[in-house]
Amino acid sequence: MNWTKVDIFTATEGIDMLCTYLMELGIRGFSIQDPEDFNEFLENKDGKWDYIEEDLLGLKECESCVTVYLPEDAQGAETMQMIKELLARLKASDSENIYGRLEIQLSGICEEDWANNWKQYFKPFCVGEKLYIKPSWEDADCPEGRTVLEIDPASSFGTGQHHTTRLCLELMENEVDNNTNLLDLGCGSGILFIGGMLLGAERAFAVDIEENASRIAMENAEKNNLSPEKYTVRCGNILTDESLVDEIGTGYDLICANIVADVLKAMAPVFPGFLKDKGILIISGIISERRDEVVDKVKQYGFKVLDVREKEGWAAVKLIKA
Repeated sequence: MNWTKVDIFTATEGIDMLCTYLMELGIRGFSIQDPEDFNEFLENKDGKWDYIEEDLLGLKECESCVTVYLPEDAQGAETMQMIKELLARLKASDSENIYGRLEIQLSGICEEDWANNWKQYFKPFCVGEKLYIKPSWEDADCPEGRTVLEIDPASSFGTGQHHTTRLCLELMENEVDNNTNLLDLGCGSGILFIGGMLLGAERAFAVDIEENASRIAMENAEKNNLSPEKYTVRCGNILTDESLVDEIGTGYDLICANIVADVLKAMAPVFPGFLKDKGILIISGIISERRDEVVDKVKQYGFKVLDVREKEGWAAVKLIKA
């Protein structure tokens, strides 16, 4: 297995929170380079030093950086997209520039090559009892009784291979019929709302904070021959854009939100307004350690838990608007 070094440039004040968010994406190991740590060492060092090498003195002027290592496979590609979307959300909310520039630099391979190399690991596979997910560049026969969901995530999160997406699709499949009005919050590649429509949903509205993700989601909807008049894809932030919230409207039968714990908690107050009574909410993207915390927050707004699924440190939860 090959690994790629990913440097995320930030500011001293943003390091702790950035690392917390990276842990929410399932990243457990990272290293930190921060000039403030070295300056503190110079001011408080014990003992006598004849000299300090110039390379070390250069740390006084370095840019704060958090480094992680990702495998060059489909799972690594999914994690990379989760990181990109995390950084986009942080930039959008960082009015005081706490996090610095939040740019990514890859070592040993250019981003375009790395983003394409993982495709060799993305093969067709079954999800739940009804769907068969197939990358757009693969030819494969669909197993009997299943529906093909063709996906090309390009530079957006969502091949279906990540546990958060699989769990969400599994919880969704028995909640969709030909009268379902579906809302997908944080749609990424569009895999959830597309899956819902292929399972029979009548209409869908999908939103992502990244413009690129919104474009890719529409492209994937076209690949799956969905009727354009039956779905809407928008770019925006439902927590800050009242006009977007108004456009989304209310009366949905089902909401899917595969994001991260803190965003789900922030969205908790707005979920009820989108759903009809007895509507279903499926939340995913939650590391298991924070499952109860997120669920307790959502329950404060009139929801009751119907089902909980976990897989390798990730949790997805189905709730009903009581």
